[in-house]
Amino acid sequence: MNDRIVLKGIQVYGYHGVLPAEKQLGQRFVVDVVLFGDFSQAVNSDSLANAVDYSLVHTLVLQAMENSRFDLIEKAAGNLCSVLLEALKVDSVEVTVEKTNPPIPGFTGQAAVTLHRDRRWLDQ
Repeated sequence: MNDRIVLKGIQVYGYHGVLPAEKQLGQRFVVDVVLFGDFSQAVNSDSLANAVDYSLVHTLVLQAMENSRFDLIEKAAGNLCSVLLEALKVDSVEVTVEKTNPPIPGFTGQAAVTLHRDRRWLDQ
């Protein structure tokens, strides 16, 4: 099924990075989440009991990013994929973790990693 739920722009402060200053001072990250599945029950019932609770998704992202520390945003994104797949009734997830101010001399943009994982990935 190609149904999607999208939560964009989840802002969180975390201590992910390779450099000592990133680990000590932390920085702001922005996380986007796309959840894929069959959301027909929510459409037909108009009931939160048959839907993905956006508030829960937000809480899971904040907790995972705030309570863990990783060198790489790839690892942070992979951890989020696992957390979301384990907690939610969805077929697959796509997670983007953006480092809003990466410590690259002369670079004024953002660095981001996007991972798309399905339930089979949990079995690896």
